[in-house]
Amino acid sequence: MIRQIVKGLGHLVYPRLCMGCNKSLLEEEDILCLNCNVYNIPRTAYHHIAENETAMRFAGRVPVQKGTSFAYFTNEGLLQHLLHELKYNDREDIGLYLGKQLGYDLKQTDWAASIDAIVPVPLNSEKEKLRGYNQSQRIAEGVSSVLGLPVLADVIERVRNTESQTQKSREERIENMKDAFAIKSPKEIEGKHLLLLDDVLTTGATIEACALALLTVPGVTISVTTIGVAS
Repeated sequence: MIRQIVKGLGHLVYPRLCMGCNKSLLEEEDILCLNCNVYNIPRTAYHHIAENETAMRFAGRVPVQKGTSFAYFTNEGLLQHLLHELKYNDREDIGLYLGKQLGYDLKQTDWAASIDAIVPVPLNSEKEKLRGYNQSQRIAEGVSSVLGLPVLADVIERVRNTESQTQKSREERIENMKDAFAIKSPKEIEGKHLLLLDDVLTTGATIEACALALLTVPGVTISVTTIGVAS
């Protein structure tokens, strides 16, 4: 009872506001109110569609078992705002929140049960040092809390800091990411079905390079998921 009173007083001094509409959140809500969660995050429903846009971006390039993204990523959209806060304003809680939302979607599929572990795409070492964390790892931890899967954040590393991908074509991005990753603990993932996770899928060059490195380990199979997918 005392704990609830203290928590209630804390909310009076520092009210919890929805990051979508700025209205006060209910006790059971987190980050977004129910209305913004349902209506202002454009979900893809790709987890119900086998040949979806995310999966098809790797077709003929990387043998991906399954591919899905939680929502469409659009300029000036709410998802872009959330990911910006996660990456640049120390809002690690947003990563956990988005990961849980993705986890709830994945839990509805029949293939998620075959996944052995989640592997977040490693961040550029300089960026991670500056930020203090890898946003994809925080998202993976949110998914993990729903699916009960281990997060293997140390089995793969960036061995080469790459140039910014922003102004590059797909071919240039693929070349830029070539040999950027290396496996640190191959024995830990031998024979496992890994869910490779990143925050946003654009051309897929980074995920592709990461997947190709993981697939050098005997018996590894890869599925891919992201929070956002850019059209």
